[in-house]
Amino acid sequence: MNKQELLKDYRKQEDKICLSQVLDKIEYTKIREKIEYTDFLDMYQISLIENFLRKIKFQNYQLFGGYDESERKILIVYPEKYNDKMIAKNYSKFLKIVRIKLPEEEYGKYFHRNYLGGIVKLGLKREKVGDILVSEDGADILVVKDFAEVLKKELPSLTRFENSKISIEELSDIRKKEIKIEEINIIVPSLRLDNIVSDLAKTSRSKAVQIINQERVFINRTKRN
Repeated sequence: MNKQELLKDYRKQEDKICLSQVLDKIEYTKIREKIEYTDFLDMYQISLIENFLRKIKFQNYQLFGGYDESERKILIVYPEKYNDKMIAKNYSKFLKIVRIKLPEEEYGKYFHRNYLGGIVKLGLKREKVGDILVSEDGADILVVKDFAEVLKKELPSLTRFENSKISIEELSDIRKKEIKIEEINIIVPSLRLDNIVSDLAKTSRSKAVQIINQERVFINRTKRN
């Protein structure tokens, strides 16, 4: 089955582009007998790709973002001669950490938005950057391997980080953040998704429907619309 036939059921142009790139990776892997991987994917793209790969019955892949609970991940596609364990042993060939170590007088000063905002301000590609793990004394930024040197070079040009120590670290040295979970109890008239989203987002049902239609609602990391 050709690419056009595989993608005929997808209406959104951005979905077709995303999945077309995945098919290209699969094809390159078959031809070159080498591992291929993408840039970082967001939760929507991850859900889209996982469903698509199940649909076409393709199994030689992994989604990984540097640590088990990561939100943003890369897709790793590999030929038959590899297996999951072999891929796991080579994660450091795909991803690196760019670590920002703040001077003591700036400890606790910056949050996730400050680090991400700095990257955006530099005009760097968001898809090259995965999760940003913030701590009091700085942050670990997950990046695709070929982007690590670029980010290390550019970050000191931002005033906020000009006195920080910027280094490239291996995945084994990652400083994982503590996952915080908030439990919310709500009472809804029915188990309709718009009712639940309305209460959780503290908004109207009509606005909740818009959020759902925009495919911004995920249940167990799977989009709902």
